[in-house]
Amino acid sequence: MGILNQQFDTVHDTAPFSQIKTEDYLPAFAEAITKAKAEIQDIVDQPAQPNFANCVEALAYSGMELDRISSIFFNLHSAETSDKLDSIAQEVAPKLSELANDINLNLALFERVKAVYKKKDSLNLTPEQQTLLDKTYKGFVRNGALLQADKKERLRAIDAELAVLKLKFGENVLAETNAYQLHITEEKDLAGLPEGVIEAAKGLAESLEKEGWVFTLDYPSYIPFVTYADNRELRKEISLAAGRKAFQDNAHNNSAYILSIVKLRFERAQLLGYNTHAHFVLEERMAQSPDKVNTFLQDLLAKAKPAATKEFEELSAFAKKIDGLKQLEKWDGAYYSEKLKQEKFNLDDELLKPYFKLEKVLNGAFTVAHKLFGLHFTEVQTIDKYHEEVQTFEVTDEKGQLVAIFYADFFPRKGKRNGAWMTSFKPQYKKDGVNERPHVSIVCNFTKPTATKPSLLTFNEVTTLFHEFGHALHGMLANTTYPNLSGTSVYWDFVELPSQIMENWCYEKDALALFARHYETNEAIPMHLVEKIKASASFLEGMATLRQLSFGLLDMGWHGADPTAIADVKSLETACFAATQFYPDVQENAMSPSFSHIFNGGYSSGYYSYKWAEVLDADAFAYFQEAGIFDAEVAARFKEHILSQGGSEHPMVLYKRFRGKEPEVDALLRRAGLLN
Repeated sequence: MGILNQQFDTVHDTAPFSQIKTEDYLPAFAEAITKAKAEIQDIVDQPAQPNFANCVEALAYSGMELDRISSIFFNLHSAETSDKLDSIAQEVAPKLSELANDINLNLALFERVKAVYKKKDSLNLTPEQQTLLDKTYKGFVRNGALLQADKKERLRAIDAELAVLKLKFGENVLAETNAYQLHITEEKDLAGLPEGVIEAAKGLAESLEKEGWVFTLDYPSYIPFVTYADNRELRKEISLAAGRKAFQDNAHNNSAYILSIVKLRFERAQLLGYNTHAHFVLEERMAQSPDKVNTFLQDLLAKAKPAATKEFEELSAFAKKIDGLKQLEKWDGAYYSEKLKQEKFNLDDELLKPYFKLEKVLNGAFTVAHKLFGLHFTEVQTIDKYHEEVQTFEVTDEKGQLVAIFYADFFPRKGKRNGAWMTSFKPQYKKDGVNERPHVSIVCNFTKPTATKPSLLTFNEVTTLFHEFGHALHGMLANTTYPNLSGTSVYWDFVELPSQIMENWCYEKDALALFARHYETNEAIPMHLVEKIKASASFLEGMATLRQLSFGLLDMGWHGADPTAIADVKSLETACFAATQFYPDVQENAMSPSFSHIFNGGYSSGYYSYKWAEVLDADAFAYFQEAGIFDAEVAARFKEHILSQGGSEHPMVLYKRFRGKEPEVDALLRRAGLLN
């Protein structure tokens, strides 16, 4: 028995990363899959009549060893991958898909679940048990339990194929990101760039044994370049490179994969009796239907477009005034937005960054969590980690009881995908009288410390850290019985509420006072800067809103209608972006081939949920503001009714219990300055 298949002999049952070898994974998966199948068979072969405990509950606790191994493996595949892990992922993904289908299409198992489901009204279940039973029964139906044998086989084939296609999509995006370098050898081409950005580019060039400076498509390199570099041609070059990721005539082109993925998803939905993939997905979301999502997106579009149009005209006039620019292009947007922001607010990231040293910001997030929810974070060196840069923390409550283990992984490196995300290595659940506490991780790609400077965050990176930390709190404060209803196991259009609400504290002077201090002088951030941060929060918010809406509309374009006639990725995009586009189109660029959220992540038919959750978070934070941003009673309500409940009840029920009413769209429009 390999190390991954045993109870871990570690502090708090944490993953023993240093003891796991790459060659351990395949045999560990094989053994855990065999065990999971045996656990299912035991439920089926149970001589007693099916009841909630021996069927539905037993199923909820089955396959936990496999889930744990999968969490460890796939988290590393995102944060610390290698060619070997890539090939293991390609081999394992279809096997896991096959197992899921073995369970979902197991007629004898389904018959037992159905027998319990039919008696649900007489079982006297708790709300969480009721949710588990509904979710379990629906899970079978939504995965083909009622299909004829030939259609079940087709469903299996589709799922196995999709598992591989999604992985391939992600690997291509990573390969394209890693393949590009903007190598600068002339110092004049660095004009406009902040000192820290130049230093980081110099360090990267040295590590690659090159002269000069190297910039890449990794966000901490790419975003500052297009925001600050005066050299318009170089901004254009790197912007075009970002825009053609996985859309070039090479081995990493994702166009064919996209068409295959959307057509297979559509076929799958039709097999199961749904009009489209979006109809299938949205049945298990707060939004419920594509019509409701499209109405929501179009309603916001109508309200935000006048402001966005005015903002684009102002930005165009500004670029013309200062540089004689006749036409704003995509590679000009961030650059002139930053210049206009500086003119309006005299506020740029370089002015703010010295006050946002990473360690201070992280401690600030910890302090906010302490003031709101009574949590204590203690860094410990006794917990194994998968990379030396990872930090590990014990999280305890006011009584000193363990709440969670928290991992933080902040810097870009080869083998780590772009972006920022929260994940977990072990969920919270209750079993045999023990409340098992979760092991939660946030993974980001922030600017690395250099030889002369610590990691200083842009304000956008500060909000990103608080955002992912909000997801982490949702995982850490979980207090449900079943692992599959715990923490972030909620409807996708609800999952962003705990993360997005945390961003609000970054704009509040009482919160900033806790951590925004100059890294050299320890001077608190001046109040005039805090006022400017607050004032600039809705700067170009109309354009930012339209950008987000465009992604949601593109997602629905791929998944909300029959895609079988779509032959060209670019044409579909052009149609979807028509109502939201301000910049001239670039023919050789397309977003879909690197739109990992919907083709490799879990956001297909769900990208609208960022805006949906913004409505929730604006409405919820307005409640905090009414009482005071650290009000103990509102915080306790948020912890009790939202953070600790996971997916144990319908999210609107939980939200109304917290807030006393349904959320209002106007709360978002008011905060964004888009209400007349």
